[in-house]
Amino acid sequence: MKVTLEQWRMLKAVVEHGGFAHAAEVVHKSQSSIHHAIQKMELMLDVKLLEVKGRKAHLTDAGRLLLQRAEHLLESAANIDSLAASLNAGVEPEISIAVDQTFPPEYIATVLEQFSNECPNTRIQLYETVLSGAAEALNKGMVDLAIAGSGVSHFMAEPLFTVDFIAVASPDHPLFKTYNETQSLQIDDLVNYRQLVTRDSALENKIDSGWLKADERWTVSNISTSIEMISRAMGFAWIPVTRMGRLLEQGLLLPIPLQAGGCRSEMLQLYYARQDRIGPGLKRLAELLHQCCDADVSNYSNIKSVF
Repeated sequence: MKVTLEQWRMLKAVVEHGGFAHAAEVVHKSQSSIHHAIQKMELMLDVKLLEVKGRKAHLTDAGRLLLQRAEHLLESAANIDSLAASLNAGVEPEISIAVDQTFPPEYIATVLEQFSNECPNTRIQLYETVLSGAAEALNKGMVDLAIAGSGVSHFMAEPLFTVDFIAVASPDHPLFKTYNETQSLQIDDLVNYRQLVTRDSALENKIDSGWLKADERWTVSNISTSIEMISRAMGFAWIPVTRMGRLLEQGLLLPIPLQAGGCRSEMLQLYYARQDRIGPGLKRLAELLHQCCDADVSNYSNIKSVF
């Protein structure tokens, strides 16, 4: 390279602060040093970079184009310094986390947004799982942290969030044409209607969960797909309130009035892959998850209480 990053930094300071005097204060150099550095840059590049208009220095067209490219180099250099500082502090360069699809997606987005601001140099691998998918990811060493239901053995866990599942269907579903919204039903009354089930995302040792006695059953891989089909009166399912709160509030989905079994709850746990490998980044991510759940703990329970 003919020009050093420090010289580009001095040129940028001159442009941003309108002259050599202010730039000298910012980069902690003398005015003469900055002036000499920019003259040397122009000589080595054989391009005029600055022109003085009045009392301010302005970029030439060529200088503007070159500085735009150089700013990417300066940003990359700053990121390298920041990354080195993070690694020196023990912050993990990458964290993998498996999150059950029943966990509120806005919670995980909020947490990762804040984590990104605090630990910008840590990459995140996010796996969205169903049923035993998170347990499999833990057992195979694919993730450092997992949010999943109970039943994951041999891993340290902390209670995180209670998810309520409600049996729902569209107001246009044939079920509500046969039975009114207030008529109590037995669970066996659902046998003749299509049930939508979300497939276990694990590749091995898959499990089924919940009531599965419907004569006609369709299986999908994502809760969002199931909700979309239910909204089109294509079937019924037990759906977590965390994924359909607004649809319930707006009456676009209706709880099926079952005498028993219409609602169930599950405690999601926060699992650590290895207790001896909890670095500062992983620890902070877990703290943010707990804080987010604790701060908004009443949000979904209030929706459930309506029904």
